[in-house]
Amino acid sequence: MTPPEPARATDSDLAAVSRQLGREARGVAEVAHRCPCGEPDVVRTEPRLPDGTPFPTSYYATCPRLTGALSTLESRGVMREMTERLEADPDLRAAYEAAHADYLARRAELGDVPEIAGVSAGGMPARVKCLHVLAAHALAAGPGVNPLGDEALDLLDPWWQRHPCTEATADAEAPR
Repeated sequence: MTPPEPARATDSDLAAVSRQLGREARGVAEVAHRCPCGEPDVVRTEPRLPDGTPFPTSYYATCPRLTGALSTLESRGVMREMTERLEADPDLRAAYEAAHADYLARRAELGDVPEIAGVSAGGMPARVKCLHVLAAHALAAGPGVNPLGDEALDLLDPWWQRHPCTEATADAEAPR
């Protein structure tokens, strides 16, 4: 299954992402994936932010439900377990190294930033440091590109079914 083509972020997409993040969205090149509720859940970010800062994280998860669910996995030790498997499984390691190469190639499409040459994100290619990045890459690129991102997504309950992202954002903004 091939993911839909990314689309340039509209003003309403940027407003949604800013609302999701609780701050102004920076350096968004496009919406890389949308949640089934219709909101952006992954953005593709320029490799250099508007203020000139190098930014290696090309795929950035923005949906509060998705990021919360991934944080829960991280707190359960999933990253440590994945890193241990990388060290022991040459096939998994090769697939993860290919995901790293894919990430770098996709970022290079947006521009060359020498300060971050060879650096992807999420710990690739040697360890697992951030499930948010790996899952965002998997959602943007489609199944089979980032094996550990795919695995993280498979471990999640469908985050959009019980509480659509639009409700999560509204809940976060509600006065207490």
